[in-house]
Amino acid sequence: MNKALLTLSIMILSGSLLAQESPITPRAERIQISEGPEVPLVGGYLTVIRWTVNNPGGLPVHYGVVHYGTDPKNLSQTAKNPIRLNPYHSSTVFRVNLYNLAPKTTFYYTVKSMDSRGKSDGVTSLMKTFTTQ
Repeated sequence: MNKALLTLSIMILSGSLLAQESPITPRAERIQISEGPEVPLVGGYLTVIRWTVNNPGGLPVHYGVVHYGTDPKNLSQTAKNPIRLNPYHSSTVFRVNLYNLAPKTTFYYTVKSMDSRGKSDGVTSLMKTFTTQ
């Protein structure tokens, strides 16, 4: 009994139980943005950009990626946030946080998503804007 408990404790502490990945979700034939992108929060410290796509499938971990900047011809800044796909949901909501943006400034941005290996899901939004407070 003590040996089994010790083995289980070692597995938990080493992360081997926590690091298991969920099964690969079937890849969607065509991925598209169904809502957004939109900016539900514009603050001095934090701005959030959110959009929804049909579930892209593939690897369990994906990233929402925002390319942004103050010049529409040069979206030189990038932010990304990870999300774990739920194979039982038909859509995925991506949220990406942008921090410490200049006040009273208009930013241009596009969004896309990719899997944990960096492979694009094949969809990029049109350019949009928001202005910080």
